[in-house]
Amino acid sequence: MDVTTTSAALRKTDGGLKLGVPSKGRLMEKTFDWFGARGLDIRRTGSEREYSGAVGGIEGVDLVLLSAGEIPRELEAGRIHLGVTGTDLVRERIAGWDDTVKEVAAMGFGQADLVIAVPKCWIDVDTLEDLDAAAAAFRKVHGHRLRVATKYHRLVREFLRGAGVADYQLVDSQGATEGTVKNLTAEAVADITSTGETLRANHLKVLSDGMIHRSQATLFRSLRAPWGAAERAALAEIMNRLAARV
Repeated sequence: MDVTTTSAALRKTDGGLKLGVPSKGRLMEKTFDWFGARGLDIRRTGSEREYSGAVGGIEGVDLVLLSAGEIPRELEAGRIHLGVTGTDLVRERIAGWDDTVKEVAAMGFGQADLVIAVPKCWIDVDTLEDLDAAAAAFRKVHGHRLRVATKYHRLVREFLRGAGVADYQLVDSQGATEGTVKNLTAEAVADITSTGETLRANHLKVLSDGMIHRSQATLFRSLRAPWGAAERAALAEIMNRLAARV
């Protein structure tokens, strides 16, 4: 969904509390089921090409269908009040995210791990300390820094800085990250994995201390959205539904 479509989806709402949810796939279906189990009937309206929907079972809530990747941006801008997306996307795409959004509820699905993985044949590289040593040796031999392919630049950079890994460079990868080592465009990867099967299929192994972040679908509240009396009342009702479910 592009910016024009996003703006159109936001304009279709009537005011009140805006709830942003994923617009397609299993993440959308599981989000609908999660809210449905709490008495909120969330559903698409119109065709698959129309990013419109409705919320039943509660007054004053408008549904906004967005891609999971767009929801952090809309939360940060305050154009939606609540949004469902992965914790990895919020931490990656919002600088100082904990001053901008608040976690309302972990939803128990969409789990995935952001990890550092290296070629399985690197038998002497099992930890971040080993990776730092290998990176220094790599630069001496090849004259350039060891490349780590990822689309999570902020999270990976902060993680490696904290671990003291120095001689590396991040290279952007927006798809098929696990294949970059085989294709000789990177020496290591930092990517999301659920089972690890794709990493293993590409002859990669996760470092023993290479867990960067455990992600899952989470309901977030924007601290920058306009919270008037109607929005606060709708939020209070939603929170009551969530508390009753626990």
